[in-house]
Amino acid sequence: MDAAAPRAGRHRRLYGSIPHLPGSRAASDRTISPAQARRCLDPRASRDGEVVIVQEKLDGSCVAIVKDASGRLEARGREGRLASESGNEARRMFASWVAANEERLAGALEPGEVLVGEWLALVHGTRYELAHERFVPFDLVRGEERVRACVDELRARIAETGLASPAVIHRGAPIPIDAASALLGAHGRHGALDPPEGLVYRIERNGQVVLIAKWVRPDKVDGSYLPENTGRDALYHREPGSSS
Repeated sequence: MDAAAPRAGRHRRLYGSIPHLPGSRAASDRTISPAQARRCLDPRASRDGEVVIVQEKLDGSCVAIVKDASGRLEARGREGRLASESGNEARRMFASWVAANEERLAGALEPGEVLVGEWLALVHGTRYELAHERFVPFDLVRGEERVRACVDELRARIAETGLASPAVIHRGAPIPIDAASALLGAHGRHGALDPPEGLVYRIERNGQVVLIAKWVRPDKVDGSYLPENTGRDALYHREPGSSS
C-alpha cells in the first residue's frame, strides 16, 4: 500500500481539532497565540502575500472519505474508524451514502488523500434547511503530515461532484470577528434555522495553508438537539427533494 495512504484496520486519527481564536467557546480545546490571532483579525497585521479566507463553520459530524492505493473509497470518522461499523446511525448513513456515490466521488481524490467534511444528517446543535446534499467537504488533506489543500483547490476538486463547500464570507485582509459575523448574517449561508455556529479563518500564502483557526459563538450549546440531551427522538436534516 502507498506509504502516504491511511492503513485500513488501524484507527489512526485522520483529522485533528482546529484550534480556537481568542473569545471562541473553546471548551477544553487549544487556542492560537495572540500573535497568530492578530494575523487573522487585525487589518494592521496584514502580511505581504497572505490572504485571509473566512468561511462559515457548520454544525454536524466531522467525517472523512479516504482513497486507498487501489482507488477504493472508505467512509470513516475523523478518528479513523470505519463509519459502517459505527454504533452511531448517522455515521452508518454516511457510509451508505459514500458507497452509493462512489463512482461520482472517486475523481475528487488521489490515492492517499482524505476528503474531510461535515455530515449534516443528524441535527446536533443547529438546524438547517439544506439547499444542498448533507455532506459538505471543508478540507482535502494528503500525506503523512496531513497537508491541507487551499480553498480553491478543494473547490476545483469537488466541482464535478456537485457537492457544496462551506460558504466563503470574506477573502482578503485580516478581518475582526464582529465584522465577519456581520457578513455571515443571522442565519449564515447554508440555511441555518438557528444562529450559525461560527467561522473558520484560513490564512493562505503561495498556494499553501499556513494557519487555520475557528471561532464558535460563545453562547453555542453543543448537541442541544441530540436525543440524549432532549429526551426526544433524534432529528435529521432533509436534502432538497427528499422526504427523509
